[in-house]
Amino acid sequence: RNIILNNPRKRNALSLAMLQSLREDLLHDVKSKDLRVIVISAEGPVFCSGHDLKELSSEDDVKHHSQVFEICAEVMTLIQKLPVPVIAKVNGLATAAGCQLVASCDIAVASEKSQFATPGVNIGLFCSTPAVALGRSLPRKVALEMLFTGEPLSAQEALMHGLVSKVVPEDKLEEETMKISHKICESSKSILALGKATFYRQMTQDLDTAYKMTTQVMADNLTLRDGQEGIEAFIQKRKPVWSH
Repeated sequence: RNIILNNPRKRNALSLAMLQSLREDLLHDVKSKDLRVIVISAEGPVFCSGHDLKELSSEDDVKHHSQVFEICAEVMTLIQKLPVPVIAKVNGLATAAGCQLVASCDIAVASEKSQFATPGVNIGLFCSTPAVALGRSLPRKVALEMLFTGEPLSAQEALMHGLVSKVVPEDKLEEETMKISHKICESSKSILALGKATFYRQMTQDLDTAYKMTTQVMADNLTLRDGQEGIEAFIQKRKPVWSH
């Protein structure tokens, strides 16, 4: 499924309405057996500029401000809770909560012209919520330099530090994203769902706990229909027929 941020005039800002729409699109028919991968992209030269600052002015009350940040956090964590992989296809600038969105996706493919920044400090609103995703994607000192200075990372720097998975020329962006999507679609949906959920769970655990938990998951994986089908197909030198 393709989700396209489509308000280029507003630099695809994550207004309350945009966040609600994004949440709806992410959750739509999520249990459908046909849904295998979600790609998030955007229209225009800015992938996403983060929060709509007009919504954060003193004209709106604290309750409204809290609602904006709460739904934003909900959307970012939802991405990692979904049973299918989510890919960010970035062609342009991703700043503040827009950079957080890229950092929150499972995979991110960017064009060479893309840039990534958390410039909130420059307008007196430190990017504290984007820092949650950034600090979990990047080395601490790289994340803090971005957060303290607001200076952008180039696509190549973002790749070097692990904020994105791949950087390609702009004219190859669609092709590369489709290549990854098609590869994902060759695998079993139930096995991928199990693997994704387990990956994020073990990332928050210490080494011994993580191995204990994943050892059990691998044993459970073998009891799944597709777990047995995959091994049998390998032994029989044939293509597996997944249950989805």
